[in-house]
Amino acid sequence: MTTYAALLRGINVGGHKKVPMDRLRELMSGLGWVDVRTYLQSGNAVFTTDDADPGPLLEEAIAGHFGFEVRCLVRTSEELRAVAAACPYPAAELDPAKLLVLFLEEAPAEGHFDSLDASSFAPDVFEHIGSAVYCYFPDGMGRSKLPAALEAVKPRVTMTGRNWRTVQRLTELAS
Repeated sequence: MTTYAALLRGINVGGHKKVPMDRLRELMSGLGWVDVRTYLQSGNAVFTTDDADPGPLLEEAIAGHFGFEVRCLVRTSEELRAVAAACPYPAAELDPAKLLVLFLEEAPAEGHFDSLDASSFAPDVFEHIGSAVYCYFPDGMGRSKLPAALEAVKPRVTMTGRNWRTVQRLTELAS
Protein backbone atom coordinates (compact mmCIF):
# COMPACT_ATOMS: atom_id res chain seq x y z
CA MET A 1 0.00 0.00 0.00
CA THR A 2 1.26 3.46 -0.91
CA THR A 3 0.18 6.78 0.54
CA TYR A 4 -0.47 9.54 -1.96
CA ALA A 5 -1.43 13.20 -2.03
CA ALA A 6 -3.86 14.26 -4.75
CA LEU A 7 -3.80 17.91 -5.82
CA LEU A 8 -6.96 18.76 -7.73
CA ARG A 9 -6.53 21.61 -10.16
CA GLY A 10 -8.98 24.49 -10.41
CA ILE A 11 -11.85 23.35 -8.21
CA ASN A 12 -14.00 25.46 -5.88
CA VAL A 13 -12.64 28.70 -7.36
CA GLY A 14 -15.15 31.49 -7.92
CA GLY A 15 -18.10 29.13 -7.69
CA HIS A 16 -16.88 26.97 -10.57
CA LYS A 17 -16.26 23.22 -10.53
CA LYS A 18 -17.67 22.75 -7.04
CA VAL A 19 -16.37 19.64 -5.34
CA PRO A 20 -17.42 19.40 -1.69
CA MET A 21 -14.68 17.73 0.31
CA ASP A 22 -17.08 15.34 2.08
CA ARG A 23 -18.29 14.07 -1.30
CA LEU A 24 -14.71 13.82 -2.57
CA ARG A 25 -13.80 11.68 0.45
CA GLU A 26 -16.81 9.44 -0.17
CA LEU A 27 -15.92 9.13 -3.86
CA MET A 28 -12.31 8.22 -3.09
CA SER A 29 -13.34 5.74 -0.41
CA GLY A 30 -15.72 4.20 -2.96
CA LEU A 31 -12.70 3.48 -5.15
CA GLY A 32 -11.45 1.23 -2.36
CA TRP A 33 -8.90 3.74 -1.10
CA VAL A 34 -8.35 3.97 2.65
CA ASP A 35 -7.34 6.63 5.15
CA VAL A 36 -8.84 9.29 2.87
CA ARG A 37 -8.40 12.76 4.33
CA THR A 38 -8.85 16.19 2.79
CA TYR A 39 -7.28 19.51 3.64
CA LEU A 40 -9.02 22.82 3.00
CA GLN A 41 -11.61 23.27 0.27
CA SER A 42 -9.13 23.75 -2.56
CA GLY A 43 -8.74 20.13 -3.58
CA ASN A 44 -6.12 18.48 -1.43
CA ALA A 45 -6.54 14.85 -0.45
CA VAL A 46 -4.31 12.22 1.11
CA PHE A 47 -5.12 8.52 0.76
CA THR A 48 -3.63 5.04 0.70
CA THR A 49 -4.09 2.47 -2.07
CA ASP A 50 -2.55 -0.47 -3.90
CA ASP A 51 -3.36 1.20 -7.25
CA ALA A 52 -0.10 1.94 -9.03
CA ASP A 53 -1.40 5.00 -10.94
CA PRO A 54 -4.37 6.48 -9.06
CA GLY A 55 -4.44 9.86 -10.84
CA PRO A 56 -6.35 8.76 -13.96
CA LEU A 57 -8.74 6.69 -11.82
CA LEU A 58 -9.53 9.74 -9.69
CA GLU A 59 -9.99 11.98 -12.74
CA GLU A 60 -12.40 9.47 -14.29
CA ALA A 61 -14.35 9.07 -11.03
CA ILE A 62 -14.67 12.86 -10.59
CA ALA A 63 -15.87 13.32 -14.18
CA GLY A 64 -18.43 10.54 -13.77
CA HIS A 65 -19.70 11.75 -10.41
CA PHE A 66 -19.57 15.55 -10.75
CA GLY A 67 -19.99 15.87 -14.53
CA PHE A 68 -16.83 17.86 -15.30
CA GLU A 69 -13.16 17.15 -15.82
CA VAL A 70 -10.58 17.96 -13.17
CA ARG A 71 -6.85 17.41 -13.58
CA CYS A 72 -5.42 15.58 -10.58
CA LEU A 73 -1.70 15.73 -9.93
CA VAL A 74 -0.78 12.86 -7.63
CA ARG A 75 2.42 12.47 -5.62
CA THR A 76 3.56 9.67 -3.35
CA SER A 77 4.36 10.63 0.21
CA GLU A 78 8.05 10.22 -0.66
CA GLU A 79 7.74 12.50 -3.68
CA LEU A 80 5.93 15.09 -1.58
CA ARG A 81 8.66 15.01 1.08
CA ALA A 82 11.30 15.34 -1.65
CA VAL A 83 9.57 18.44 -3.06
CA ALA A 84 9.44 19.99 0.42
CA ALA A 85 13.10 19.13 1.08
CA ALA A 86 14.24 20.60 -2.26
CA CYS A 87 12.87 24.09 -1.56
CA PRO A 88 15.68 26.48 -2.55
CA TYR A 89 14.44 29.24 -0.23
CA PRO A 90 14.80 29.46 3.58
CA ALA A 91 11.20 28.32 4.14
CA ALA A 92 11.44 28.34 7.94
CA GLU A 93 12.31 32.05 7.83
CA LEU A 94 9.60 33.10 5.36
CA ASP A 95 5.88 33.76 5.62
CA PRO A 96 4.39 30.46 4.34
CA ALA A 97 1.61 32.39 2.57
CA LYS A 98 4.25 34.06 0.37
CA LEU A 99 6.02 30.87 -0.66
CA LEU A 100 4.32 28.86 -3.39
CA VAL A 101 5.09 25.50 -4.95
CA LEU A 102 3.77 24.92 -8.44
CA PHE A 103 3.47 21.17 -8.87
CA LEU A 104 4.01 20.21 -12.51
CA GLU A 105 2.31 17.25 -14.15
CA GLU A 106 5.67 16.13 -15.48
CA ALA A 107 9.22 17.40 -15.21
CA PRO A 108 9.91 19.57 -18.27
CA ALA A 109 13.32 19.77 -19.87
CA GLU A 110 16.05 21.67 -18.07
CA GLY A 111 15.79 25.33 -19.05
CA HIS A 112 12.07 25.11 -19.85
CA PHE A 113 11.40 28.42 -18.08
CA ASP A 114 14.56 30.20 -19.30
CA SER A 115 12.55 32.30 -21.76
CA LEU A 116 11.14 34.27 -18.83
CA ASP A 117 13.11 37.33 -17.83
CA ALA A 118 13.13 36.77 -14.07
CA SER A 119 14.16 40.39 -13.41
CA SER A 120 10.89 41.63 -14.88
CA PHE A 121 9.01 40.00 -11.98
CA ALA A 122 11.21 41.39 -9.18
CA PRO A 123 11.00 41.27 -6.25
CA ASP A 124 9.22 37.96 -6.96
CA VAL A 125 11.58 35.09 -7.67
CA PHE A 126 11.25 31.51 -8.88
CA GLU A 127 13.33 28.39 -9.34
CA HIS A 128 12.45 25.27 -11.31
CA ILE A 129 13.63 21.98 -9.79
CA GLY A 130 12.39 18.74 -11.36
CA SER A 131 8.60 18.57 -11.34
CA ALA A 132 8.14 21.69 -9.19
CA VAL A 133 8.60 25.43 -9.47
CA TYR A 134 9.23 27.28 -6.22
CA CYS A 135 8.10 30.90 -6.10
CA TYR A 136 8.63 33.50 -3.43
CA PHE A 137 6.52 36.67 -3.33
CA PRO A 138 7.98 39.07 -0.72
CA ASP A 139 5.06 41.49 -1.19
CA GLY A 140 2.42 38.75 -1.51
CA MET A 141 1.18 36.95 -4.60
CA GLY A 142 -2.13 38.77 -5.02
CA ARG A 143 -0.97 41.09 -7.79
CA SER A 144 1.97 39.11 -9.11
CA LYS A 145 2.04 38.26 -12.78
CA LEU A 146 4.64 35.53 -12.25
CA PRO A 147 2.32 32.49 -11.86
CA ALA A 148 0.43 33.29 -15.08
CA ALA A 149 3.71 33.85 -16.93
CA LEU A 150 5.07 30.50 -15.74
CA GLU A 151 1.89 28.74 -16.80
CA ALA A 152 2.00 30.35 -20.27
CA VAL A 153 5.53 29.12 -21.16
CA LYS A 154 5.43 26.88 -24.24
CA PRO A 155 5.15 23.99 -24.47
CA ARG A 156 2.56 24.29 -21.73
CA VAL A 157 2.83 22.10 -18.68
CA THR A 158 -0.16 21.37 -16.47
CA MET A 159 0.49 22.77 -13.01
CA THR A 160 -1.27 23.54 -9.78
CA GLY A 161 0.00 25.71 -6.95
CA ARG A 162 -0.02 25.25 -3.20
CA ASN A 163 1.32 27.66 -0.60
CA TRP A 164 4.00 26.46 1.77
CA ARG A 165 1.61 25.96 4.68
CA THR A 166 -0.44 23.57 2.54
CA VAL A 167 2.68 21.74 1.34
CA GLN A 168 3.78 21.28 4.96
CA ARG A 169 0.35 20.07 6.07
CA LEU A 170 0.01 17.60 3.20
CA THR A 171 3.49 16.28 3.94
CA GLU A 172 2.45 15.73 7.56
CA LEU A 173 -0.83 14.05 6.58
CA ALA A 174 0.93 11.76 4.10
CA SER A 175 3.58 10.61 6.59
